[in-house]
Amino acid sequence: MPLPPERLFPFLAWPRQWSGSSIRGDILAGITVALVMVPQSLAYTQLGSLPPHIGLYAALLPTVVGALFGSCGQLSTGPVALTSLLTGASLLPLARPDTPEFLALAILLALMSGLIQLALGLFRLGWLLNLLSHPVLMGFLNAAALVICLSQVPPLIGLSLAQSGQFLTDLVRAFQRADGLHAASAAFGLGALAALLLLRRLAPRWPGVLLVVAAATLLASLTGFAANGGPVVGSIPTGLPPLALPAVDLQAAASLLPTAFVIALVSFMEAASSAKIISGRTRQPWDQNQELIGQGLAKIVASFTGSLPVSSSFSRSALNYAAGARTGLSSLVSALMVLLTLLYFTPLLWHLPKPVLAAVILLAVANLLDFSALARAWKTSRDDGFAATLTFCATLAFAPNIQNGILTGLLLSLALMVYRGMSPRVALLGLHEDGTYRDLERFGLRHPHPQLVILRFDSPLSFVTAATFEDAMLRAARAQPDVRIVLVSAAGINDIDATGLHVLRGLVDRFRSQGQAIAFCGLKKQVIDTMQRDPLWVALEPRAGFRTEQQAVATLLAPLEQPESMR
Repeated sequence: MPLPPERLFPFLAWPRQWSGSSIRGDILAGITVALVMVPQSLAYTQLGSLPPHIGLYAALLPTVVGALFGSCGQLSTGPVALTSLLTGASLLPLARPDTPEFLALAILLALMSGLIQLALGLFRLGWLLNLLSHPVLMGFLNAAALVICLSQVPPLIGLSLAQSGQFLTDLVRAFQRADGLHAASAAFGLGALAALLLLRRLAPRWPGVLLVVAAATLLASLTGFAANGGPVVGSIPTGLPPLALPAVDLQAAASLLPTAFVIALVSFMEAASSAKIISGRTRQPWDQNQELIGQGLAKIVASFTGSLPVSSSFSRSALNYAAGARTGLSSLVSALMVLLTLLYFTPLLWHLPKPVLAAVILLAVANLLDFSALARAWKTSRDDGFAATLTFCATLAFAPNIQNGILTGLLLSLALMVYRGMSPRVALLGLHEDGTYRDLERFGLRHPHPQLVILRFDSPLSFVTAATFEDAMLRAARAQPDVRIVLVSAAGINDIDATGLHVLRGLVDRFRSQGQAIAFCGLKKQVIDTMQRDPLWVALEPRAGFRTEQQAVATLLAPLEQPESMR
């Protein structure tokens, strides 16, 4: 059956969502976001050690493609802080910044991460991204945001920050050389930060970033900031980005593959977080696989236009929604504003002080800091708290190569998932005063009968848990001196595999040789279906059809309570 056109081309659904007011809302939101996107695009490329105009290229066609093929119309695709930092950090060991080789590797990274996301979306594998637990993600995001903020403090006050591959060491050395502080840079950086904070507090609806950037650029031009040694953006090429096929170096691609995977993972997590929040408010569904396709295509287009990997910006997406955007038309309007900037306004940006861009980054990224999430993880579970804290510390330790931090967290998430799966909840049950069978140890209950023990197993019976099930069954068989039957309360067993059947077969034979038997109650249909495909079912069936513990106990105890001569 062919897919509907809107499934392949999500933008075909936009007209249904339009009315006179919503089109106006999209246009106004697009203009509002562009006023933030232009200075942010220049700033975020600073994190990636790339020329400023690369950020404007990343805010043009990738923004359009992300809107056309994404599933959430309010997401704003383009340069973002975290992806830019990951890009720059991963390329430093391979090439020197401000060289054609460095830019070529950034373009290759955009292509690779885009292809990974596109493949995941096309094959409907978005669920794989759920392997990264929320505590681990929050540990990484907090550490990454902290690294970004700390990395902008030296340029904010006119200090130079070396890039030796040891971020914390470089940061300490930068402050040890505080005698080289550039007073004018510090004045522009701290002044811009103060102005941004004041505008956010006193006039939150005003385009504070644009106003501060424009005022600082004009002031720098009038005071001769650049002539006195102040760092400025400098010359930005006028015109459209060149379209070209990315050069593919297989050796470099192999080196960048882990980082490409991390960028694909983290950038989509950022997009998914925004989409979930926005769709919850608009009550419009979003499709994670379609969003992977949209974000993947945006990254691929970024590589064809000679720019770095892009993603959905949390702050710009929130601004887009708050400003009235309802469809991706708002992103097309934002891209149009970026196009006008590239064609006509780039000469005006020559005097823009780089300390002001550092202030823009600081204010935007500080919103990602949420240390309370780490505290909540500890309150929820020691395992989650440990995972979040270890990921946070690993990300800081590996900085600027923060991709190693998220990989550490991912491996830890998988290890904890397997560990928890190997230690499922197991309990022996007794009859509670409310008439239900509950954990006898927790509630101080007794076994239902000297010759019968009930064991509850709350997990699939698979190769991961089979050994735990076997040990629990053997302990249950010895829980009382005269146990004849072990009844498995199986409502929590929602699956069984070949290993589980193999262990169960061995238990049936062992219990039979000991004069004992195994019974089941509450078996789910899918588990019964699997058991019926195995010869073992013939031995289990007479005692496996009970629906509740009460029914099983009443039936199984009847022959045990008969006089010996009547059995």
